Amino acid sequence: MGLFDAALDATVLFSFDRNGFRRHARAFDAADLAIDLSGRTMLVTGANAGLGRATVKALAKLGATVVMACRDLKRGEGARADVEGETELLQLDVSSRADVERFVKAWGSRPLDVLINNAGVLPTERQTTSEDLELAYATNIVGPVALTEGLLPALRASRGRVITVSSGGMYPVKLDLRALRGEVRKYDGVTAYAQTKRAQVILNELWASREPLVTFAAMHPGWADTAGVKGSIPTFHRVTQSILRSVEEGADTIVWLAVCQRLTGHSGKFWFDREPAKTHVFPWTRERPQDRNFEALLPRPGECRPGAP
Repeated sequence: MGLFDAALDATVLFSFDRNGFRRHARAFDAADLAIDLSGRTMLVTGANAGLGRATVKALAKLGATVVMACRDLKRGEGARADVEGETELLQLDVSSRADVERFVKAWGSRPLDVLINNAGVLPTERQTTSEDLELAYATNIVGPVALTEGLLPALRASRGRVITVSSGGMYPVKLDLRALRGEVRKYDGVTAYAQTKRAQVILNELWASREPLVTFAAMHPGWADTAGVKGSIPTFHRVTQSILRSVEEGADTIVWLAVCQRLTGHSGKFWFDREPAKTHVFPWTRERPQDRNFEALLPRPGECRPGAP
């Protein structure tokens, strides 16, 4: 990277936007995606829209069998009809640990090569799930962890990969366990979302340190023009709409992480536009060592009540 590109990237504005993607793409190696994925099974959560939908289309085009895990089957069917290739649609509400457990049990011993934890939510106001968890925490952390843990036997068998779609929105925040769980007096959806995205990157590192047979990767898609962005942070979307990345540009690194053969040996990293990225840009955002463990990041015993009315 030249000095000019480095200077632009330091501004964030000219790195996370579509122009940043196009600058970075000049260094992409087309051979990384010149691969036949026939015979491989890849599971994508939140597959009916936005980055998930773009990811499904790209992977199916390369020959993979892509399992689309969607909360709303009707919307999932609409998205599936737009995909060229081998797909399967399964229902999954990632915000419900009980539903994740049902999904994992139904998956059984079926082979799995890649799990893409893409489903996520940025609430505009505080919401609680039927299991008494704040919605962003349940959807972005608790559910994906239960899904990943449940599918690890299949992923170990294939020496597979787990990809977590995080966000550069984590950069300004330091992990705060009470804020992560939504245990705050004044709720702010953007802060809750940023806390979960920070936690996702930490979990990615923790998994990598204990699961040598599986490659883990977290990534930042940049500022992509998705319905989620438009609905959850409409002012940001209105101001930046002219420079937002397309969903295909935002999903590019997800697809690359799923298929690039050179990823082996790089487990636990955080990626942006096919390159390793810093997990902290400010020294004061580093989490306390005692918070870097699964027990601290996940619900306390008895806190999550599967099947609660």
